[in-house]
Amino acid sequence: MPVNILITSASRKVDLVRAFQAALAASGGGTVIPVDTSPLAAALYESPVRFLVPPSQDASFIPVLLDLCRARRVGLLVPTRDEELPVFARSKDLFETAGTTVMVCAPQTVDLCQDKLAFVQFCLREGFSVPRVLLPEDLGVDSALFPVFVRDRRGKGSTKAYKVDSSHRLADVLAVFSSPLIQEFIAEPEYTVDLFSDFSGTVVSVVPRNRLGIFGGESFIGRTFHHDRMIGECSRLAERLGLIGHNTIQCFFAGREVRFIEVNPRFGGGAALGFAAGAPTPEFLVRLSRGLPVEPCIGRFERGLVMLRYTQDRFLREEDLTSFPGGSAEIRTS
Repeated sequence: MPVNILITSASRKVDLVRAFQAALAASGGGTVIPVDTSPLAAALYESPVRFLVPPSQDASFIPVLLDLCRARRVGLLVPTRDEELPVFARSKDLFETAGTTVMVCAPQTVDLCQDKLAFVQFCLREGFSVPRVLLPEDLGVDSALFPVFVRDRRGKGSTKAYKVDSSHRLADVLAVFSSPLIQEFIAEPEYTVDLFSDFSGTVVSVVPRNRLGIFGGESFIGRTFHHDRMIGECSRLAERLGLIGHNTIQCFFAGREVRFIEVNPRFGGGAALGFAAGAPTPEFLVRLSRGLPVEPCIGRFERGLVMLRYTQDRFLREEDLTSFPGGSAEIRTS
């Protein structure tokens, strides 16, 4: 039976749209429907059916998406933007009533993952290792604590995060943030882990990857990496947090202790490396949407697979851009 899948905030996520299209084509068919707030979102034009929708902070966002899911018989909705996750988490039951499963965790899990200080406190309570949190007054009396790492308590990506080497510089950096989080600087390799759990919270796959090249907070060069300790700790964290669907976990690891940085309960920019390595999570989601089981394959992926991401150009005539005349408007390619 065909399954229609809606992907929100499609933006530049061309690879993700294509991955779901391939998964549907291989298992019964269906349509991938990308939506975005902008007609200049490249991933919209991967599908002959696409929509423009209001921004997630708009009061009409959920009603428009619900109408769209009903009209298009959407079986699975995949949010891809941090700001949308709390909105969908609170509205998940409404979509279930409309026959649409939303790949989003419970509201309390989303809130915990998006508040970095709350996440640190959770990890400490549950016995997970994290970089130590420091207070400005500690740093004023102990210069040996430098360097430190400063980021926004609720920020995203790495574009607004700083390594600070002295108390002199710290005051300037703290002024940039409304709610700064100061942690010890960890000089260890950083990893991203793509972890997938089914809708009951059972961990299905865990694929760690080295972050070898970062641009705009996203991984553009990566390599799969296998270590039982990291895989085990990420699985344990996922179970304690109650993660479902595809999740992106970031941590430091130098061979012994896994130190968690954050969890983004959504697809990350470099997720395609995990697909290629043997954990095609879009296929897993399609199977779950059809009511079929997905057998755990933890640790079974190609090791040392390297991903080199690159940009690609798309050319459209101005008149072919998707329009948004006062509401959600379907535009078909000619």
